[in-house]
This record gives sequence, C-alpha cells and structure tokens, in this order.
Amino acid sequence: MSKPAKPLHLHPDRLFPAEASQRAIARQLYAQVATLPIISPHGHTDPAWFADNLPFANASELLLVPDHYVFRMLYSQGIALDALGISRADGSRAEVDPRAAWRLFAAHFHLFRGTPSSLWLNHVFHEVFGLRMRLNAASADHYYDSIGEALQRPAYLPRALFKRFNIEVIATTESPLDDLRHHRAIRDSGWDGRIVSAYRPDPVIDPEHEQFATALRAFAGISGEDVYDWDGYLRAHRQRRAYFASMGATSSDHGHPSAATADLGRERARALFARIVSGNFDAGDAELFRAQMLTEMAAMSLDDGLVMQIHPGCLRNHNRQLFHRFGRDKGADIPLRTGYVQALKPLLDRFGNEPDFSLVLFTLDESTYARELAPLAGHYPCLRLGPAWWFHDSPEGMWRFREQTLASAGFYNTVGFNDDTRAFLSIPARHDVARRIDCAFLAKLVAEHRLDEDEAYELAVDLAYRLPKQAYRL
Repeated sequence: MSKPAKPLHLHPDRLFPAEASQRAIARQLYAQVATLPIISPHGHTDPAWFADNLPFANASELLLVPDHYVFRMLYSQGIALDALGISRADGSRAEVDPRAAWRLFAAHFHLFRGTPSSLWLNHVFHEVFGLRMRLNAASADHYYDSIGEALQRPAYLPRALFKRFNIEVIATTESPLDDLRHHRAIRDSGWDGRIVSAYRPDPVIDPEHEQFATALRAFAGISGEDVYDWDGYLRAHRQRRAYFASMGATSSDHGHPSAATADLGRERARALFARIVSGNFDAGDAELFRAQMLTEMAAMSLDDGLVMQIHPGCLRNHNRQLFHRFGRDKGADIPLRTGYVQALKPLLDRFGNEPDFSLVLFTLDESTYARELAPLAGHYPCLRLGPAWWFHDSPEGMWRFREQTLASAGFYNTVGFNDDTRAFLSIPARHDVARRIDCAFLAKLVAEHRLDEDEAYELAVDLAYRLPKQAYRL
C-alpha cells in the first residue's frame, strides 16, 4: 500500500547560506532580483507552442515526455522508455496510457531527491499548479487530474504562461533546414511576446551526424545553392543566417564533440570539403572539417553580428542500443574531457581581438574553468563564459562555476544565466535557482568584506538581467 502524500512546501530561504548573517544578506539581494523579467537567450522550447497557442495535452506530455533529465534517471533505475511513452526513432510510440506513465513516474519520484530536477519540478507543482502535497504513488492521480484540468483553462495556454512567467524574450534553436514558419506565424499574429530563433547548423556541418547526407540535400533545396561546391556551401550558410537574423535571431549555436578550430587556406579547405561530400573521409577529416567550420562561422558572425555559442565536449548517444531504438536526445549523452587553449587558438588568432565579434563558451569539463576558460575570457575581448551547463546546472555546479572563474574572468566576462531547456514550465524555476545561488555567492563576498553591499545589489541585477541582454544583443 502506498504511503499518503506529505505536504509540499517551498521554503523561502531555500538555497541560501546556512550561516545566519550571510543568509540575511542573501535575502536582501534576492528581493531585488526575484521579480525581474526573465531573459531566456538560449534554449530548445518549441515555437509551435506559441504560434498555435493550443492547450498542452496532459501532465505526461507536458512534464515527462519532453524532459530527458527526468526520463534518463528513470531509465537508470530500469524503467523502460516505452513504458513512459517516449517517442522512438521512427516517430512511433508504444501504446501507453499517459495516466499510467504518470503513475509510474510518481511512484519513482523519490529517485530525484536532492537533484536539480526535484527543485525545478516541485517549483512547477507548487507555483504553477498550486499543488500542496508531495508527488508520490498515492497522489499521482490527484496530480494528473489537477494538472489536466488546469491545462484546459485559458490561463494555462502557452502565451498566457509566457506572460505569467514574466518572460521578456525566449530564444529557441532551429537548424538551417527549418523554414521558421512558426516564428513567422508568431510575428504575423500580432502577439507581443518575443520569441526568436538561433542558428544551429550541426546537421549540415558534422559529417558524422547520421542525417548529414540527407540534410545536405535539403540544405541545397532550401537555399537554392550548389552546396556540393565549397563556395556555394558557404553562400548557403550566409543566406540562411541572414534569413534567421531577419526573423529576429541574434545568435548561432554549435554543438561539436570538441572545441577544435582550424584556419586552413582556401585550397586546403576546398580539398577537404570535396572529401567530405564524396563520402570518402575518415574521422580525422570529419574533426578537421568541423574545426574549419567553426572558424568559417566566426567569420560570418563578424559580418552579420550573430553572437556565436560553442557547446562542445559531449559524446552524444553513448548508449548505441538506445540510440538505434529511440534516436537522439534520450538522456544517453556523456561529458568528455575538453581542451580549449590550443583548440581555440586558430580561431582566436584571426578573430580574438575583433571588437565586433562575440563568442560565448560553454563546457561540460569543469576542470577547465580555472585552468583554461576563465584565463581565456579574462584576456580576449571577444570571449564570454556561458553559465554552468547541462550536467552542471545544479546549485553545486553554479557555485563551482562562480568560485573557479571569478579570479581570472570576474563577473563581467560571463553572460548571466540561460536555462537551455526543452521544458517550458521549468524556465521560472531554473532562473529562480540561478538567482538564489548568485545572491548566496554575493552574500558571502559581502560578509567577507570583498564587496560592498551596493556593489552586490548592482551585480545581482546585472547577473540576472542585464548581462544576458547585453551578451546576446537582445
């Protein structure tokens, strides 16, 4: 028999220091930033939600199926993705009652104790849906029904939630093959919510991407260029980037296995590209091509003003069996050791001192914070550090990021916070966690007399609001 659900309570001092004097300072700082508008400059929410403005289907479709943070934990405990209703690689799904999937999730919610997912989800349950008992097997149906009833109300439509969450702007992420029809529909609708895209060209830049050959053909079709010719291929990128910018995009995003860059001469680059499009290339060629394309993208950023983001250092789809059955983004990506100093030098030799070029660096390798990333960002005018990302966007990870980058990069060579999420309703929760941790960190510096209180107040607002707007040209 399942245990009755206990009360769900969000403590007002959560994530603040245990030491009383620092906690008091953190409270005061947080009061200045708690209700600031949310700037979400990088993420993966679906623009169709805001274009169509239709009700979300149910609790499982909204909170379970899209969130790989959630189902990777469940999978690690032996729960099959089919039982949760997760889409397979071919687009099909097992015939699963979404209520049954939710009950399975609820019965295992204890697995998330102490994790960021618990912080985010309990925030959603409490603040968005007004639920006041903890999720477990006993409360599963109450949650499912309460959330389902709420989702049918106008106040829970995507555009209404966007306003309720006090979001000023969201950047989604699309490939060059996307015609941005949903972004155009949002613009044509006259709605004043700001949803912009970001240019993510990985499928047509990574020769080892499983869709590269078909993506390249589609790239030719959507651009009208001969993308099998080096010059035509580069023109196609410039054209698509210009279209993205015309639809409001202010950034590009690049998710490569490494941070390697290259600066080949024209003829060497042309010869490398010929090997790539012929299919007669090896792993070294693929890495060199990705490296060259980061430098080419930097050159284009200097021309068109898109802020360039690099998200390197992840071995995607580590679980081969799961990948073949369910496809990408199913929680099986694993961080890699990543180097930046030598890897970025070819790109920085060309563009590192350009005042109009902006490059935001991320890492999944925390060992590089103090050794490589902070010293680089603390020197090159073009570089800024993205926040603790993915496996590290936890309270502990955010604290480590500040602790290890402050000495060399300061606060103002970072870009504040971005949520990088597919889970729309978690956006306020994620930003709230980041604001609380930054206020706790600043409170420590004030208590140690390393910052005056007026400086900490200004910094808290900068980190929560001003820096992301400035860094992403929003």
